[in-house]
Amino acid sequence: MTTQDYATRISQLIQDHEAEIGAEWVAHLEALTVRANVVSKEQVRSHCQQFLKAFAAGTRSGELQNIEHRSWDEVRDLLAEISATRARGGSTPSETATFVFSLKQPLFTHLNTGFANDPSALASASWTIGTLLDKLGLYTIEVFQRARDQIIVRQQQELLELSTPVVKLWNGILALPLIGTLDSARTQVVMENILQKIVDTGAAIAIIDITGVPTVDTLVAQHLMKTIAAARLMGADCIISGIRPQIAQTIVHLGVNLEDVTTKATLADAFVVALARTGTSVVQAHAKA
Repeated sequence: MTTQDYATRISQLIQDHEAEIGAEWVAHLEALTVRANVVSKEQVRSHCQQFLKAFAAGTRSGELQNIEHRSWDEVRDLLAEISATRARGGSTPSETATFVFSLKQPLFTHLNTGFANDPSALASASWTIGTLLDKLGLYTIEVFQRARDQIIVRQQQELLELSTPVVKLWNGILALPLIGTLDSARTQVVMENILQKIVDTGAAIAIIDITGVPTVDTLVAQHLMKTIAAARLMGADCIISGIRPQIAQTIVHLGVNLEDVTTKATLADAFVVALARTGTSVVQAHAKA
C-alpha cells in the first residue's frame, strides 16, 4: 500500500467518523484541562471541529511528512490562530500543544478499527499519523512562542510610553520626569515623545527631570545629550533638573560636558528659569487681612 493509499484511507476514515472522533477528542481535552476558564468549552469544540475538517483535507493530499507543503496551509493557519488566541488568553505552550497531541488517542482508536484486517498497514498508518501530529504539535509551540514574544514586546513598549510622560507645565514649557534606568530603548521613546510634544504644543523649553534616575553613567549622559540635541533641532531649549550631589560628582568624575546645558537641583528651580526665559513672572499674592 502506497503513502497515497494510506492518506486516502485515513482521510476517508476521519470524514466517516468525524462526529465520533470529535466527541472523544473534546472529552479527552476536557479531562486533561487543569485550569478552568483558560479556554471555554465552546471554543474548544469549535477549534476541534475546524481542525478535524482541515486535517482530513490535508491528509488527502498524500503529503504526510512535510507540514510546510501547501496542502497543510489551512491547518497551519488554523493552528497559528489558535496558538495566538491562547497566548493572549494566558495558556501555556504545553497546554496549547496538548490540543494537537491529545488527538492521537481517539484517532488511533479508529485507526485500529479501520485497519483491523491489515496489521502492517495499521502499523505504518499509526506511525505516520503519530509523527505528523508530533510535527503539528511542535509547530503550535513555535507559533505560540512567537505570539507571546510579540505580546511581551508590545507590553514593554506600552510600559515605556507610560513611564515617560511629557507634561505641559505652562504655555511654551514642557516637563519630562524620568524615573528608573535610562537605556537605549527608553531613550528612543523619550526622544520621540518629547519631540512629538514640542511639535504639538510649539513649546520653547523642555525640562528633563532626572530626580528619579538612580544613577548617571557615561551611557546615560550620552542619552541625555542626544535628547537635548534633538530638541534643539526642533527649536526648543532644554533644562536638566534633579541634579543631586551624588549625580553632580559622578558627572564631574566622568568628564561629561554640560557647560552649554542649564542644570538645576530641583524641578521647581528649573520651572522658575523656564518662566523667566519665556518672559513670564510669578507674583505671590498677599492674603488680605
